[in-house]
Amino acid sequence: MDNTKYMIIDGNRVEFTDEKTMLAVILKAGIILPTFCYYSDLSVYGACRMCVVEDQWGGIIAACSTPPKHKAEIKTNTPKLHKHRKMILELLLASHCRDCTVCEKNGHCRLQMLAHRFGLTEVRFPNNNPHRVVDNSSTSIVRDSGKCILCGDCVRMCNEIQNVGAIDFAHRGSRMEISTAFCKDIADTDCVNCGQCAAVCPTGAITVKSDQSAVWKALYDPNKRVVAQIAPAVRVAIGEEFGFEPGENMLGKTVAALRRLGFDQVFDTSVGADLTIMEEAAELVEHLEEGDSQYPLFTSCCPAWVRYAETKHPELMKYVSTCKSPMEMFGAVLKTYYKEYDKKEKKETVSVAIMPCTAKKYEVSREEFKKNGVPDVDYVLTTLEVINMIKEIGILFDRIEGESSDMPFGLHSGAGEIFGATGGVTEAAVRRVVADKSPKALKDIEFMGFRGMEGVKVCEVEINGRMMRIGVVSGLGNAEELIEKIESGEEHFDFVEVMACPGGCVSGAGQPFSRKREKRMRAEGLYKNDKTAQIKRSDENPLMVNLYSDLLKNRTHELLHVHYKGGKEA
Repeated sequence: MDNTKYMIIDGNRVEFTDEKTMLAVILKAGIILPTFCYYSDLSVYGACRMCVVEDQWGGIIAACSTPPKHKAEIKTNTPKLHKHRKMILELLLASHCRDCTVCEKNGHCRLQMLAHRFGLTEVRFPNNNPHRVVDNSSTSIVRDSGKCILCGDCVRMCNEIQNVGAIDFAHRGSRMEISTAFCKDIADTDCVNCGQCAAVCPTGAITVKSDQSAVWKALYDPNKRVVAQIAPAVRVAIGEEFGFEPGENMLGKTVAALRRLGFDQVFDTSVGADLTIMEEAAELVEHLEEGDSQYPLFTSCCPAWVRYAETKHPELMKYVSTCKSPMEMFGAVLKTYYKEYDKKEKKETVSVAIMPCTAKKYEVSREEFKKNGVPDVDYVLTTLEVINMIKEIGILFDRIEGESSDMPFGLHSGAGEIFGATGGVTEAAVRRVVADKSPKALKDIEFMGFRGMEGVKVCEVEINGRMMRIGVVSGLGNAEELIEKIESGEEHFDFVEVMACPGGCVSGAGQPFSRKREKRMRAEGLYKNDKTAQIKRSDENPLMVNLYSDLLKNRTHELLHVHYKGGKEA
């Protein structure tokens, strides 16, 4: 007996197994239905009605919210459906801001793409949408509700995945909008600046705040030395906009492109990651020696997580590591290193970080990372911003040859590179603290369960004769669930790594738009880079020895650690 399940789609038989929606089965049939509110990583909302199909009786069904049915017959293209979709698009365009040519999302806007796809060349209806103020208060994102199509992707991301709840639907009917509580500026809410709302927004309603103009100004100033550091996650994503596969290592090409943009020196943030492991591993050993505690040592690499802890769980701040993030550690080192050169050459060093993350823009604005009002990192450019700059001056990224980063900070370990994937910080720390430094031990660590894109991973490893329980979490909603279990006594951990973005930094809101497959490939790319790295552990990096005996001598706490309000002393 044949138990194969199938649907009849546009007259063709299409089998299905574990597909949860008709939309997934239709995609399997080689048909891409138009969607706005559907995003595979979020719950089903079914509001935009663009993906509707017609059943055998002429009824209209939303494909994104309807489970597949055995022997169901549907049509995806009929006169009724075509007219329906074009009308929805025209109504959306009628109430939409028309500044497309200067919009941040121009060329990547889903509304723009579908309007072109359906051949809309005019809008018959007047724009009766009231003028809405642009919220520019955040250091990380810009909200323009005049471009919002009420798809709800940002609301579901903020509430369901990140558990932040900074934005939600307000009012009803024609007055409905996405708003903060009491219409506050987004900067005055509990927003953690993760930017995941901007990452899923299909139009220009929420975009990443740009620092490109300020960086161009610095690059064109002959009295400024502009140095850059590139985060590990950037190298495995930047190539996607230039025709390369996700996960391909584009560090060399990125270094070459930045030099052509005018940067004087280009470095790798993996050096900062090595410093972080040196300090955080020592802090972990100290935490273990202090004896049993209800709470673990939490990582501090992710500024969105730190902000979340400050606003939602201030009681945890004294258990958050005092280590600065790799970017801020390296930023402090670079500013200190160039201080004497600035005096001699009568120049000012401007430090720019190329990051996958929007929360880094918030981090550099914090007073904790400034000395006499001057930040250790002056500007943060996201991967997408650097892509825009490369395209702006006409660099053919696919044709330029790769170049190496600059000395004297040109050495880093593979452990520093894997920071960009969820679990990478933990694996790097374990490599540092385990007594066995043999190649076999390194291989064993690889299979301890730190790797993978799961939102929560629990692992155990023996350190100095004691079994240490470790939690690896990505996505703040997952972090909240783990924290609840820790506080109730249901779970106990010695060390917990938290990354705000699901999947880690490879999924940062400053990266090219991606889904689970691309994110996984980016993470695999980082582990592939680690595989071929000559130096596997942070403590084996000879640059660390030089730094600690010279520039960092008697200054490790000053340059590498931070004291947050409510946190433990650095």
